[in-house]
Amino acid sequence: MLVLVAPGQGAQTPGFLTPWLDLPGVEDRLRALSAAVDLDLVHYGTDADADEIRDTAVAQPLLVAAGLVSAAALGEVSPGAVAGHSVGEITAAVFAGVLDDTAALTLVRKRGLAMAEAAAITQTGMSALLGGDPDTTVAHLEKLGLTPANVNGAGQIVAAGTLEQLAALEADKPEGVRRVVALKVAGAFHTRHMAPAVDTLDKAARELTPADPTVTYISNKDGKAVATGAEVLERLVGQVANPVRWDLCMETFKELGVTALLEVCPGGTLTGLAKRALPGVQTLALKTPDDLDAARELIAEHANA
Repeated sequence: MLVLVAPGQGAQTPGFLTPWLDLPGVEDRLRALSAAVDLDLVHYGTDADADEIRDTAVAQPLLVAAGLVSAAALGEVSPGAVAGHSVGEITAAVFAGVLDDTAALTLVRKRGLAMAEAAAITQTGMSALLGGDPDTTVAHLEKLGLTPANVNGAGQIVAAGTLEQLAALEADKPEGVRRVVALKVAGAFHTRHMAPAVDTLDKAARELTPADPTVTYISNKDGKAVATGAEVLERLVGQVANPVRWDLCMETFKELGVTALLEVCPGGTLTGLAKRALPGVQTLALKTPDDLDAARELIAEHANA
């Protein structure tokens, strides 16, 4: 059984879409998506620097577009399940047939702008903690006033809060934590700091007409499968101010009997987590078109097995 997954914010790097433009139709598709949301995705995916693509309002549409064009380059894919980390859930909603490309990009553009506006209210950020006991780490974060915004499994929790709180974390790491790594994001996503974005996103979602998922859609709210398009949208709205439970998604992958995980462009983050948390599951990250042949082989072996 194959699960197709999409990464979240922070996975983007300068120029990561450049090699994909050599494939027939990719640039045309990106320009069509760019026109739909009034954002030059080709520029941001090829020529823009790290600071430009760190901007939440840019990064989120860019990541969704990258996931869509890289998945389309694979050809026919029949995963047993789909999931996405944070904004990657919108990409996964397209994979599941809940939204079409234009609806997804329209929604994520409004999401990125609303979250950027919310992030501008207070200087906030996020840091990944590597190692340590999850319960000990969460208790320590709460003592510092931080939120465990992403519980990723495989020994990784992402803390979010004000810059002052994150500085205190650097000086006072939880017991057992090896490293604290500041992430390339511009706000404390999936926390109370994003509450102002929820109403904006809810209004945007009400303008869409979702279809019910055609494949199993795993929500990172709680790792549960979601049966209706309406509930998928409801969860997409609420997740901006609530923690991502990727650890529970991976537990569900185990329960479903997933044998392979394929991560769309810019792949790597979720593949790395799966290698540590899902022993025996084959993994592959789509980084460049050079990975397409290996990805097609993985699909042929595991999709609809």
